[in-house]
Amino acid sequence: MGDLRGFTSFSEAHPAEVVLEVLNRYLIEMSRVIVRHGGMVDKFMGDSIMALFGAQTSERDDVRRAVACAVSMQIAMVGLNAGHKEAGMPPIFMGIGVNTGLVMAGLFGSEIYSVFTVVGDEVNLASRIEAVSLRGQVLISEGTFERCGDYVTADEPMTVYVKGKALPIGFREVLGIPSLGLAVPRQELRRSPRVEARLAFSYHLVENKVVGEKRQGTTLDIGYHGLLARVPTRLAEHSEMRIELPLPLVDHVARGIYARVVKATERNGMSLAAIEFTAIGDADAAAVRRFVQMLV
Repeated sequence: MGDLRGFTSFSEAHPAEVVLEVLNRYLIEMSRVIVRHGGMVDKFMGDSIMALFGAQTSERDDVRRAVACAVSMQIAMVGLNAGHKEAGMPPIFMGIGVNTGLVMAGLFGSEIYSVFTVVGDEVNLASRIEAVSLRGQVLISEGTFERCGDYVTADEPMTVYVKGKALPIGFREVLGIPSLGLAVPRQELRRSPRVEARLAFSYHLVENKVVGEKRQGTTLDIGYHGLLARVPTRLAEHSEMRIELPLPLVDHVARGIYARVVKATERNGMSLAAIEFTAIGDADAAAVRRFVQMLV
């Protein structure tokens, strides 16, 4: 499963013809990568794409090809964004989740409309893992890693609670495939100056692309790519949100920041959330950078 990060914000900020051109370029290029690795494009779901390996005919290297495909898709995004830059279009970024398991595969539908696809808990789990990924990441389930651990370079295992599961699920970030000379391009640069700043800001939690009610928080520190905030109630890790952040020193209000909670803690009776920006417009990013540099 692959999904563009912050595409809702992108769609709101650009004309329909630009959105369609960017989306079609992305879907065409990703489809080429999937087919080149012997996969099957199952469906497009807006800015999401689902691919299958071994659904119709099973091969011994299905898992390896699926993971190699995911890494190659992220590499292809770099070339795609280079083309966007030349054409004067903004960059886009994708997160990918890969899972392996038994599913029900077949022709679903009626005499009016039917399609070959797969259903089952393992499909849902792939979607949940993809939802946790940051832009530029390839995350794989422990079930996938067990089948290709000698093939990939992966980070230490992580766990997260997801909807529909009583116990946390395990996954890993793929960093590369040494035997193929492939490395996942790193898009989420987390290293930047961090400065103390007390800023009142508002946020809306986003679940299943539905924007919730407005809430208030206060920043404790801020960097180029995220912030630490005090919030009224503890937020679930990996919660997604849209932020409106006033930056008084640079006379700017960043209204279209999409972000994710990467860590939630309690300290001295306060609920704290470490928040990482997942999608931010060029003007807002430049304003955040100027704000941080002025405080430094």
